[in-house]
Amino acid sequence: MSDKPHQNLAIIGHVDHGKSTLVGRLLFETGSVPEHVIEQHREEAEEKGKGGFEFAYVMDNLAEERERGVTIDIAHQEFDTDEFYFTIVDCPGHRDFVKNMITGASQADNAVLVVAADDGVAPQTREHVFLARTLGIGELIIAVNKMDVVDYSEDKYKDVKEQVNKLLKQVRFNSDDATYVPISAFEGDNIAERSDNTPWYDGDILLEALNNLPAPPQPPTDAPLRLPIQDVYTISGIGTVPVGRIETGTLNPGDNVSFQPSDVGGEVKTVEMHHEEVDQAGPGDNVGFNVRGVGKDDIRRGDVCGPADDPPKVAETFKAQVVVMQHPSVITAGYTPVFHAHTAQVACTIESIDQKLDPASGEVAEENPDFIKSGDAAIVTVRPQKPLSIEPSSEIPELGSFAVRDMGQTIAAGKVLEVNER
Repeated sequence: MSDKPHQNLAIIGHVDHGKSTLVGRLLFETGSVPEHVIEQHREEAEEKGKGGFEFAYVMDNLAEERERGVTIDIAHQEFDTDEFYFTIVDCPGHRDFVKNMITGASQADNAVLVVAADDGVAPQTREHVFLARTLGIGELIIAVNKMDVVDYSEDKYKDVKEQVNKLLKQVRFNSDDATYVPISAFEGDNIAERSDNTPWYDGDILLEALNNLPAPPQPPTDAPLRLPIQDVYTISGIGTVPVGRIETGTLNPGDNVSFQPSDVGGEVKTVEMHHEEVDQAGPGDNVGFNVRGVGKDDIRRGDVCGPADDPPKVAETFKAQVVVMQHPSVITAGYTPVFHAHTAQVACTIESIDQKLDPASGEVAEENPDFIKSGDAAIVTVRPQKPLSIEPSSEIPELGSFAVRDMGQTIAAGKVLEVNER
């Protein structure tokens, strides 16, 4: 652990635009991948007549480890700059990226959007920018990658910059907060050192842009405890052990807690992190804990643990602001897709569409519209088909956002405005 402030950094963008090579290059340039590992890859690459591929190899080997289910040494996904130490959340190409990003399984503070100079804005570029905006990612650094492929053409760079700027305006991302950097992750241009290949560019190079990101807000320790349960285990000698990541507040042995919506509770006996007992755990910590009198069948994944005197809310219905990303037809009242909120997955009915919003201004465009479709933003009233613990995003943002999925894809994302408790 470093004493610099920590940031979670999402690397987003269309498939094949060079995210893996960029991550490999960043880890290498910041000394996070040991030299001997790079040397090993370099020899391997040269044997195969592919000198220069060592960075992609770093990532490919990690990808392969992931495919094989081997745990990747987390150090491979962390790197330091002069100002911050970064954790790369949800490395590239992860299929569940979108859902994880929305349900807060990997809350990023800021993001690097990778756009290939030869390809420009592609469908996934749109989706990721859209999500970044909905999820409140602060600032975007746009890495215009593969400059080597377009012969470092300033015109190509400007063209992509214009396309992305237009996209940012469409989703109301403050485009003044976006930094554009022409790079080649493959050749290493403008990543750690200024490149002679782009004499026309005088802005920050990538590592400088990362250093100039605003410092992340303080972790939400003063909010009440909210700990969504990921799994429940029975461990011999201890008993029932719920496991999850603390989103807000702190957890201490001796605390009286309540699990909602299962509505059971008791006193916390022990709290463990990384197989060691601890006296306190806080936001971002993954913990296992044992609660006196709570059995394995009393609680389940999707429950939220909070203080007994300020228990997590359980919604009879809730009002939410949603943005429809993709839907083959239209969404009307009565539609019942699956809502993914923190670790819960619950079928919910859209009971009414209350207002359609103008996505450009956020103003109300229409009261009680008959339907909404792709690209629309709206305020809706939602009724969960079974008990769901969820919080207004103005009070506990970590438990106030959700993804809506149907037909195997994410069709909408949203945030909770108010909860009508049952």
